[in-house]
Amino acid sequence: MRTPPLSTEAAPRTDDTALVLVAHGSRDPRAANATRALVRAVAALRPGLDVRASYLDHAGPRPGEVLTALEAAGYARAILVPLLLTAAYHGRVDMPEVLRTARAEGLRMPAAISEVIGPFDGVVPDLLLAGLLHRLGEVTDLPPLHGYGRAHPPETAGHRAPEAEGREPAKAGIGVPDPGFDAVVLAAAGTNDATARGTVAQAAVALGDLLGVPCTVAYASASAPTGAEAVAALRTAGARRIAIAGYFLAPGRLYDTVVESARSAGGVVAVAPPLTDARDIARLVLSRADAVTVPSTALAA
Repeated sequence: MRTPPLSTEAAPRTDDTALVLVAHGSRDPRAANATRALVRAVAALRPGLDVRASYLDHAGPRPGEVLTALEAAGYARAILVPLLLTAAYHGRVDMPEVLRTARAEGLRMPAAISEVIGPFDGVVPDLLLAGLLHRLGEVTDLPPLHGYGRAHPPETAGHRAPEAEGREPAKAGIGVPDPGFDAVVLAAAGTNDATARGTVAQAAVALGDLLGVPCTVAYASASAPTGAEAVAALRTAGARRIAIAGYFLAPGRLYDTVVESARSAGGVVAVAPPLTDARDIARLVLSRADAVTVPSTALAA
């Protein structure tokens, strides 16, 4: 499946459908603030669409609570979009459990779950890459990439990155003579799921291809390399000005951890903020939702 054509016009869906963004949740209040900002950004792109935030852990409300409230408000159906950059445990297990629990507690409104907003089926969404590029552009000399990440026909809506193992980055890139850095670390949260880590590596390959510089992954926890190890490897390979791209949807402890680790190795010249409410990410959320077909009647998840 590839990302469908996108639109920032009024919703093609009827106003009896609501959108529930499901974040992981954090004790750090910055994370909830970022999720609410993304909710506002999505709603601004789709006037009339009811967009609400929910959280799997720590913060509230929980997704089931939001679904129950939407049903009570008279909505005919809902779409849940996991605000996850990998399809690891939370996407594969927790999200279906959300619907199973809601059904067991009496929810009758039809609802469906979209794909995560990170890569899946071997495709790194153009809009995800555009969000990373634009955040990097906020802290480096990388210029605005006009047109990148806009609506594409289905066959070109994503970057099918080759496997990262043993892969040399592309040299052509996007034609920027000197963006202010000569290598990038894609800083991510980390996971024990090897398949999920593979999708992060795919995103790093795709980002490096676009920029025409080496790009390697670093993790805050659960897996190697650390930020310091990733930076040290790039410096050993000859890089001298390293930028950090934040593969995070919100700030928090894990983002801070991997960034501080990377800085400790020296050579870091710029650190991009998390994606949060980047317009490209808001458009990607809508794209994921638009790809979902909600059943006409409530089905067991």
